[in-house]
Amino acid sequence: MTTRYFGQRITRNEDPMLLTGQALFTDDVHLPGMLHAAFVRSDHAHARILNIDTSYAREIPGVVAIYTAEDLSDYWKPGPLLVSPPPIPDIVFHARTQVPLAKGKVRYVGEAIVMVVAESRYIAEDAVDQIFVEIEPLPPVVDMEKSLEPDAPLVHDDLESNLASHVVQRKGDYEAAKAEADVVIRRRFYYDHGIAAAMENRGIVADWDGKTRQMTIWDTTQAPIPIRNGLAGMLGLSESQVRVIAPFIGGGFGPKIMMFYPEEVLVPWVSMQLCRPVKWIEDRRENFFATTQERDQVHWSEMALSKDGRILGVKDEFIHDTGAYDPYGLTVPINSQCTLLGCYDVPNYYSEFRAAFTNKPIVTPFRGAGRQHGVFVMERLLDFAARELGIDRNEIRRRNFIQPDQFPYNNEIIFQDFAPLVYDSGNYEPALDKALELIGYEQFIREEQPKARAEGRNLGIGVVSYVEGTGIGPYEGARVQVEQSGKVSVATGIGTQGQGHFTSYAQVVAEQLNVDVRDIRLVTGDTDHFHWGTGTFASRGAVVAGNAIHGAAVAVRKKVLHIASEELEVSPDDLELVDGTVRVKGVPDSAIKLGDLARKANPLRGAVKHDHEPGLEATAYFGPERGATASGIHAMIVEVDPETMIVQIKRYVTVHDCGRVINPLILDGQIHGGIAQGIGNAFYEKVMFDESGQLLNASFMDYLIPTAMEVPHIEVDHLETPSPLNPLGTKGAGEAGAIPTGPAFAQAVEDALAEFGVEILEIPLSPNRLFELYIAGRGD
Repeated sequence: MTTRYFGQRITRNEDPMLLTGQALFTDDVHLPGMLHAAFVRSDHAHARILNIDTSYAREIPGVVAIYTAEDLSDYWKPGPLLVSPPPIPDIVFHARTQVPLAKGKVRYVGEAIVMVVAESRYIAEDAVDQIFVEIEPLPPVVDMEKSLEPDAPLVHDDLESNLASHVVQRKGDYEAAKAEADVVIRRRFYYDHGIAAAMENRGIVADWDGKTRQMTIWDTTQAPIPIRNGLAGMLGLSESQVRVIAPFIGGGFGPKIMMFYPEEVLVPWVSMQLCRPVKWIEDRRENFFATTQERDQVHWSEMALSKDGRILGVKDEFIHDTGAYDPYGLTVPINSQCTLLGCYDVPNYYSEFRAAFTNKPIVTPFRGAGRQHGVFVMERLLDFAARELGIDRNEIRRRNFIQPDQFPYNNEIIFQDFAPLVYDSGNYEPALDKALELIGYEQFIREEQPKARAEGRNLGIGVVSYVEGTGIGPYEGARVQVEQSGKVSVATGIGTQGQGHFTSYAQVVAEQLNVDVRDIRLVTGDTDHFHWGTGTFASRGAVVAGNAIHGAAVAVRKKVLHIASEELEVSPDDLELVDGTVRVKGVPDSAIKLGDLARKANPLRGAVKHDHEPGLEATAYFGPERGATASGIHAMIVEVDPETMIVQIKRYVTVHDCGRVINPLILDGQIHGGIAQGIGNAFYEKVMFDESGQLLNASFMDYLIPTAMEVPHIEVDHLETPSPLNPLGTKGAGEAGAIPTGPAFAQAVEDALAEFGVEILEIPLSPNRLFELYIAGRGD
């Protein structure tokens, strides 16, 4: 559905600022008298701290203060548990959250031990080199499977084991379904570790004004309002005394929703102690250790099917590596558990996972947030089932799709938002048909692939489906105001990290007020402009904040029509909003500019009528009943060089359904970015730890990220099945591109190497790993 503003490919309002260097990032904040922080971080994954000698560092000119855990006194305490476990029966969960500075023991390489504050970052880093930490190395536990063995070293000495959580969810009776099955497919799958690698690393600037008793913080966070609320409580301030600004942050991808990083806790506190502004900016090497990561899981999975390819049930048991702490609760493994069910009508499901503490960096959501793992398991099982049963891989998916008349579809398990996993809407078969048409599937199978094989070339095709739970609560809010200049201001508490909010949200407002999107100014991520909200995560911006903005714009529209009807002495039903004016329908000369109407609504003399509010302004909040379910199909054609095992992606097609589309141009960009990260996750990016917990590739020379040379041209099409859960009919899209890329890549590469018997059960791959699988498949 398209209108004058909705569904239009409008270029981004924010781009001129970004392209001309006028956008504010955290590192752009420079204040008089500002100090700079640096940290002594652990070189060991697991060790006891015996002594910390800071005496040499304190003598360096320009060093202002040095803090260890002991210096923090009562301010030292573990961080909050951000997401408590959902209400799943018999759940086991051990909350162990990160600390500001390590005390007594370090639990991963890179954990902060000492904070140095100096007149410059250079001096602070020099001082870090002169601090000596005496430690007693302890045996580390790095492998998540070994971490759960009875004799494994304990990451947390107060626990009996490294078990962080144990969760079982059921739908129906899998064992009974298995007993009736004609075939059961079993495999072990592994999904490895990666980092978000945002363009801008984390950073924080804090400025305590002792005279006004106000704290101002610039933070690379995806959740400025919760950061304000939490830091106010920690610092003993009222929330009105703390202003948090989340400027442009150069990519978030999930790790910047983490609260509270040690640096976020310490920098404002130190600013209060020293009565000077303090800045800390993470360098790239620190980002590999100090920023949260994601991905590691191992799955033992099976699928029971009838001989005609109908899924009778699925069983999945897996271990999730949560790292040294689990401040984000069970969000990632719950997402894996739930998203595994995909687009399919699965009558019986048994899923059990154990989360394990290891001596590795903290694991929290990163674009996809565990959904990739579940999709990889389900799509690979279907591939193997199709091969076993002699059914076309697309046909087996088609036979098991949930049908349109089955919505809302209850999966009978609990999702990460604490609500039952109910799909609100969807229509999967048309998306599959469209993707097959766009990729030219039949022609590829009949003509292109046989011709290539005859020429000695190894081409393969992969087609997979996925769902994405999006737009979860609890709520977001927004304020819309028509100013006397005729321009419109919009404020919301949600942060922005490149999603095009300044444009998409303007289109939502323009749809109601019929004002040019260039005349709509958005303020986002500033707690002084809007006081309540949750944050940007889980593909919820367009759904939750977008509908809050829509609600406020609708209310302003009603005010405009009400006041204008009195001015023009006609019924509101006889009025229309056109190009920044309100007028009687069919009478252009009656037009009143919205700015003039705003002036009339805010008089300097006289009285405001009892049934009027001054100004053309409204505030609204929106909280969804549950998440909206987006979906889609990804298809790719690859060529594998059997000599080098280099994989070239020749074509990439995606058909995506995120409900009603606000701006296809921005949506395409979101999908492109997600696919680029998905390609990296599939073939390039892997964090390598040795047995002692040392990270072996903590630089972009060794940790490979795909460039424009590796990311192909991406063809995107959209279907719209509007969500019934919100007025705009929108669903989220932020993570969709990244979720199914791994299984699509695996299927395509496996197809290319089919004659060699290669079977792919893991992600990421690499030329070296592919060569090993190639040799194993040949039986050499």
